[in-house]
Amino acid sequence: MPARIHPPTPTNLRRLAAALRRGELVAVPTETVYGLAAHALDPRACRAIFRAKGRPARDPLIVHVLDLAHAERLAVFNPAARRLARRFWPGPLTLVLPKQPCVPGVVTAGGATVALRAPAHPLARRLLRLAKIPLAAPSANLFGYISPTEAAHVVDGLGRRIRHVLDGGACPVGVESTILDLTNPARPRILRPGAVTAATLAKFLGRPVGQAPRQAAKGRLLAPGMLARHYSPRTPLVIRNPRGRRPHGVAGIFLRKPAGPTGRDIYWLSERGALAEIARNLYRVLRAADQGGHRQIWIEALPVAAGGLAVALHDRLRRAAASG
Repeated sequence: MPARIHPPTPTNLRRLAAALRRGELVAVPTETVYGLAAHALDPRACRAIFRAKGRPARDPLIVHVLDLAHAERLAVFNPAARRLARRFWPGPLTLVLPKQPCVPGVVTAGGATVALRAPAHPLARRLLRLAKIPLAAPSANLFGYISPTEAAHVVDGLGRRIRHVLDGGACPVGVESTILDLTNPARPRILRPGAVTAATLAKFLGRPVGQAPRQAAKGRLLAPGMLARHYSPRTPLVIRNPRGRRPHGVAGIFLRKPAGPTGRDIYWLSERGALAEIARNLYRVLRAADQGGHRQIWIEALPVAAGGLAVALHDRLRRAAASG
């Protein structure tokens, strides 16, 4: 039976909260991407996430909580982590901290740290309140594929593997959360860039924030989204200027809508090239191009020198275009 898309009625929210408490999987909208949620303290439910996604057990899960008080039941917070949570939660910032004993090893890939965040999406927060449990929730897609930012994207990939999708419309941010390793608060480092930038975090903390390198193909990952290849379409993706003449069968994705006539092999991420709009549309447009029957996709490079959100967007495209 294919997954059912549930409108966000009060009755449906109560039913889905009860399903989560029973150990079932529910795809849930967040402000970043749709997550595949399960009871974070139920090892059986969390193992079902890995099976549904085809996710390797060495890749830990992010746990979603309502607030700092709930988070402190799951991790050991230092003063810097508390300050960050009070300032940036709810929102797209994930903190990696030493875990409390109650967190199952399946969630942390057997490691001693856990990744936590409080989502800002109102439906995710309502589910957390109703369910009264923390929710482990990686992106609701097959492992390594383009993340879902609409309910229909979830059904495209997991429609035969899960039963429930909560429809919250399009995700307003569109790329995954920033992940910050704070296990050593004197040396904070970003494990995955996102909408909360390194510059913002460094200014708030009053100290430099480093960038962790990509991880090798083997061994436990420190956090999600650290593999060299990830977020990838099935059609080969090349970061290359799509202007001018492209070979037959090659689609072009532009940062802003091109002037003049466009064809079926032309896509764009923003009317005027605004970074927030590019982020919001990136995965939707990548999916559309991937399903367009092209033999290759060329996508215009992002201005990394612009900093801010451009760093996160460039990270996603670099991983999506990586070979392997």
